Order: sequence, then C-alpha cells, then structure tokens
Amino acid sequence: MHQEMPQLMSALRGAKDFETAAATTLKRMLAVAQEAVASSRYAARARVLRGIVHLRPGEAYRRLAALDVGSTEITDASVGTPFFTSATAWRAVVEHRCAVSIDVNVGTVQPHAPDAPVTGDPGLAGFHSNESRQRFLGRHATHVCVLPLRTPGGSIEGMISLEADCLAAMGQEFVWREAGEQLQLLADVAAPYLAGLPQRPVATPEVDEFLPVVGRSMAELLPILRVFALQDETILISGATGAGKSRLARWCHERSNRRGKPFETLDLVTVPEDLQMAELFGWKKGAFTGAVRDAPGSVARADGGTLFIDEIDKLSLKAQAGLLHLLESRSYRPLGEGTGERQADVRFIIGTNADLHAEVRAGRFREDLYYRVNVLPVRMPALQERQDEIPLWAQYMVNRRHRERSPEGNARVTQDAERLLVGGTWPGNLRQLDNIVRRAYTLAMVEHAVSGGELVLHEKHVARALDYEQAPGGKPLPEALRAAAQAFVAEARRRNAPLDLDLADAFRGLVLGVAIRQVGRDDGFKLLGRESLVKNRNHHKALKRELEKVEALYKALGEDSSPFADLLSEDEAA
Repeated sequence: MHQEMPQLMSALRGAKDFETAAATTLKRMLAVAQEAVASSRYAARARVLRGIVHLRPGEAYRRLAALDVGSTEITDASVGTPFFTSATAWRAVVEHRCAVSIDVNVGTVQPHAPDAPVTGDPGLAGFHSNESRQRFLGRHATHVCVLPLRTPGGSIEGMISLEADCLAAMGQEFVWREAGEQLQLLADVAAPYLAGLPQRPVATPEVDEFLPVVGRSMAELLPILRVFALQDETILISGATGAGKSRLARWCHERSNRRGKPFETLDLVTVPEDLQMAELFGWKKGAFTGAVRDAPGSVARADGGTLFIDEIDKLSLKAQAGLLHLLESRSYRPLGEGTGERQADVRFIIGTNADLHAEVRAGRFREDLYYRVNVLPVRMPALQERQDEIPLWAQYMVNRRHRERSPEGNARVTQDAERLLVGGTWPGNLRQLDNIVRRAYTLAMVEHAVSGGELVLHEKHVARALDYEQAPGGKPLPEALRAAAQAFVAEARRRNAPLDLDLADAFRGLVLGVAIRQVGRDDGFKLLGRESLVKNRNHHKALKRELEKVEALYKALGEDSSPFADLLSEDEAA
C-alpha cells in the first residue's frame, strides 16, 4: 500500500479528464480487491468482476465509468453497458457515510461502520426487490462493495461499486470488510479528481424528432441517459418547469427496449387529488359517482411501454401509497374491482421541479417512495444553463410553426434576432421561448403576407414579442434587481471563493446592451438618459467601457464571451 498511494496520486495529478482518473482509480481498487481474494479462503472459488464510478453530486447523476477486470480502458457508456447499483446501497452509503457490503443472494446490506446492523429492511427500497437481485445476478455479481466518494469538505459526491462472483460466500463474510480500509483510502484520494475533472469532449449526438436540439451541456448528459434508457429501473428527471422533461422522457423511451410500445404521460398538475388514484389505476363502472363505464388508467394504457408521471410532488399521500405498492409489487387494482390484482408491465419515468428530499423532510412526500423513484436520478439543466441551444431552438420552433402554415415555405431567424434571444432571461424555459417565437412569427407574418418569399424573423419582431412579455403582471423592477443580487451572491457562495464586487458594475453594460438590442445604439443611449453622449459622439467610448466590464464578468463566470461581444467587436473595428 505504501507504493500504491504515491503511484495513484502521481497518475491522478496527470489526469486531464474524469475518464482517465476513473480508469486509474478502478485499476488500483480492483487490484486491491483481487489481492484480498487471493489471500482469503475463497481464493479458488471467487473472482472480482468489475468496478463502476457513479458520480452523482446533488442527488443527480453526472458521470458514469466502468472497468472490467483485465481491461485497460473504461467501458464507453454510450454503448449501453448495463450499469446498475441498488438504491438501497446509495441510501445506506449516504446515511452511514461509510462503505457497505451487499450479499445479493441473501439480500442483506452491511455498513462497515462499527456496530452497524446487517439489514435486509424492506424500508430500504430498491435492493430487497427481486428485480434488483436479478439484475445483479444477471451480471454474475453475488457480492458488491459500495464506497462513498467523499470530498475534502465532507460531502458525498457519488460512490464506487466493486462487484465479485462467489457463490461459496453466500450468507457469509466476504473480503470487503477486510479490504475496506485500503479501498476507502483509495476512494478518498481519488474523490477530488473524480468530482473536479471535466468529462472528455463528446461528439455532438445526432438530433432527431424527439430531441431536435442538443447543446454542449445536454451532449454531456446524453451518454448517461442512453445507459439509463436501456435499464428497466425508474428514471427520475428533475428540472424547472418547461425545461423539456417530457421530451427527454420520450427520448429515453425511444431508446429503450420498449420502443414501439405505448408511451403514456400523466401530468399531475392537471389532475385533482381525489381523481389521482383513478387516473393512475382506472376504474370499474359504478366505482364512484360519474363512473358510468369501465375506464383504463394510465398504467393500463402504458402496458408494455413507458409511463411518464410528471410533477410527482403533486401526488397526494394516499396516491403515494398506491404508487409505492405498484412500484414494489408491479401489481395494482382498478378502483371498484373486487378481488385480485392486475400485473403491470410498465417502465416508469418520473418528473419533478421540486426538491423531493426537502418534500420528504417537510412530511409531504413519503420517504420510502422517494428512494423508490430516486434510483436513476438526472437533472435537466434550465434553458439559461444551455444558452448555446437558444438560437437552435428558435430556428427549430420557427420552422415547425411555418411548416404548419406553408409546408413548402422557408423560414429563418436572423443573427441579430438570435443575439437578442440569447441575451434574454428565460424563467419559463423552452415553453416561454416557444411563446416568444410564436408571437414574433405572427408579427413577421404580417409583413410576409405583403412581401412574399422567405419568411424572416428579424430583431424587431423578437424585440416587440419580448415587449409583450414585460406587460403588467411581470416581476417588478425592485424584485428583479433583488433577484439578480441574490444570484450574484449565490454564485460566490457556490464557488467557495470571492467573486469581486467590482464585477457587479457590469450591470450598467448589460442594461445598455439590452437597450441597444431592442431599439438601436443611438436610441438606446437616449432611452437611458444619455442623449448628451450621443450629441457629442462620445457614446461609442462609453459603450466600449461598459461592455468591457460585461466581458470581464462573463469570463469570471467561466463563459467564453458575453451576449454583447459583437457590439464590442464592432466598436473595436471602427
């Protein structure tokens, strides 16, 4: 071990990306596990199979990497390797903050903490189910060790799972606890590198009708989602309202083994609490007032396919109990049906814009259901985090709208209009962007009807559409300014490092940039009370000075340039 640590640290310091660090770490950990097996009483009857790094900060998966014994490179997640770890293991790791050993055949979880009890508690949802057991055994994994990835600050950013095959050790102590201290030390040394290194650049995946636009952040997420899509476990997609969770759920369905089968959506926002059970499970004639005929529920309509349940946090506690039973037993009973239950051959994808863990603490969401749906969690970035996608989505939305009216016609968005959209804020995400584009399209159609030819969305059309968005009912300026200040401070706290207060001076440049985008350079200065600068022809220098502050802010935030970089380059060229 004295030789291993310097070698590992040297290799990790030289790693340029997460994948290299993961391969380096797993090779060393698998070697330690093999040495422990070789010196144990199971030497001739056991074999170490593989290791998997699961990086999931903030309860959402961000990276996956697997290494089989004998391999030198990690498995490409995009080929659909059956990564799998029990939700029970993750819960135990988080609760005990230590490694756990799993005996798959017996169904027990043993935390490595002193005096921690062995548990097969059904309340630890995920592993006690026969499905979880069969998935592990399908990979020939009878014994699994799961170790937390603990960063220096103490947070758990993920886990590393090691799998072995040893039927002879069923119901008995395997080698994991004996080797646990060495393995955990290796995991602790590697954790900051695994959590902090970037992912290898990924090729932008091909777009399709289900996900027609893929930017940089989504391209990094899709390899994980391809893996998850091929599992039958529940996927939990969190993200802001309107970010595109339902579209992503459909994308996963189309890449699953259930493609070609039904895809059903149940949006709980649209369902009153007293009808949630009926919408889920269906009903028999006479089950309640108004039930004049038998009706299948969402589960029955999705039979053989996928059911996407959106806004799961809106589910009543009574309906939560029914959904938990369905997820655990894969059976249900329609309202008003007598005895017996129907089997549910359905894959579940869950959507939410809420912090479900906070909902659990507040008593509004069942803890056992939370761990049942939180098996494969991913976070859908808000549109504001995917600004590179905004022009592409705008073009897609315009084309889609125009084809509805003129299948043979052409439509496009000018670069100035795109820059105006990129410079905006999108609390309503894709849904809000679509509304703006539709409004701008209608304004452009008024001129198009006269001029004919290609339909073009100009900056003026988008600016007028955005003006409508700021109609009464929008956020008051003092509240918006306070929100901007809170965001600035939140960014500084997230970094755990100072964010220079002088960078806040960039707000003047942001205001100027937005005004110029909407009404033009000279009129923008006049609109903001700087007509004297325009008269004296000093507004070009003033604009350059303010925009340089904007550039400094964006670079401090890790961006290549600001939305107004073109205005600055125009001034420099002049």
